[in-house]
Amino acid sequence: MTFRDTPWPEGTPCWVDLMVADPERADRFYGELFGWETADQGEEYGHYRIALLEGRSVAAFGPKPPGMEQVPSVWTTYLAAADVDKTTARITEAGGQVLMPPGDVGDSGRMAMVVDPAGAAFGLWQAKENVGLQHVNVPGTLVWNECMNRDFDRAKAFYSQVFGYHLGDISNADFSYATLDLDGRPIGGLGGISEGDSHWSTYFGVADTDASVAKIVELGGSVSREPMDSPYGRMAQVADDQGVAFNVISVTG
Repeated sequence: MTFRDTPWPEGTPCWVDLMVADPERADRFYGELFGWETADQGEEYGHYRIALLEGRSVAAFGPKPPGMEQVPSVWTTYLAAADVDKTTARITEAGGQVLMPPGDVGDSGRMAMVVDPAGAAFGLWQAKENVGLQHVNVPGTLVWNECMNRDFDRAKAFYSQVFGYHLGDISNADFSYATLDLDGRPIGGLGGISEGDSHWSTYFGVADTDASVAKIVELGGSVSREPMDSPYGRMAQVADDQGVAFNVISVTG
């Protein structure tokens, strides 16, 4: 179990959120699946909803902004930044692009949206009053984030240059994969893909992967990769009842 009340180290996945067509529907789906309660931030923040587990923030979702209705809904990973403006500058120097320039979110923090050289989008979060995730690594919370990338070698160079990651490369003849390590421990992953778009993926912890997959289907979601065992826990690739992809993996807590 991990509780957090101070800013996350730079480069650590520190937040995930979802802009979706029907936030009320998402509220019901994830509430039933993970036991989340939500706190609506009000009209000033576009009715952005903070998801809470045991009173601590674990994720967020809200309505799509005007003009973005046709953009596919995805769980977006945010990486912690001590200074969003400086990190954004390093991203452009390393070959990435800025989708939304740095800006303040009230007194909560400062954020930007960026994309790596192969097109994988992610956010940056500089904590002020809101440190981001307060509860992780137990059922119902975030446990892992990974970037699946069409240009594995360039992605390794990009993320290392921007965030100072050390790479724990565990690639073999069948797949390309490296852990993104800070201070000697993995905080996320980077994998190579030959098909599809480069993207960041989100893994939520569950107590029982098979039971959770059955619950997802019962709630109107779908399964794209059936439960399978891995050295890190039993996992599955699924989608919610609005077609938004995510992963579940068994953890204790």
